[in-house]
Amino acid sequence: MKFGKFRLTIWDPFLITLQILTIQASFYSSLAILISAIQSPSLNYIFTYQINILTLLVYLINATCGSFYLWSFVGRAKPCLDYTVTCYFLHFLMSWTYNGFLPNTWSWWIINFVAASLMTFGGEYFCMKSEIIAIPLLISTDDL
Repeated sequence: MKFGKFRLTIWDPFLITLQILTIQASFYSSLAILISAIQSPSLNYIFTYQINILTLLVYLINATCGSFYLWSFVGRAKPCLDYTVTCYFLHFLMSWTYNGFLPNTWSWWIINFVAASLMTFGGEYFCMKSEIIAIPLLISTDDL
């Protein structure tokens, strides 16, 4: 009689790097699609520090999309915070590089904090819903 395995944990830096790149690319792709749906597409709208009501809604919808990206590409609740912080830290660095100066408006900091929180909690929620599905403990020889 064989016992089922829950998860084989191996530290794989290549996989982690690919997951970070995939989440980052998906983050910017959906952000660009959402922005282009309401106004003409431009990098200025993605990396701007000026926040209006449409930008606020786009960032919140994109954070919700990010929750699904975490669920799809990471699949575990525990590292969701790590991947979200990495995603928004890279967004901070890219915005800083694009604009040439640090964010100087409170609205930018607040909306990114709220969006990162939404992405983290949403990703953890979706991953936990997947993780609580029954795990087979015994595998019969018929399944082999």
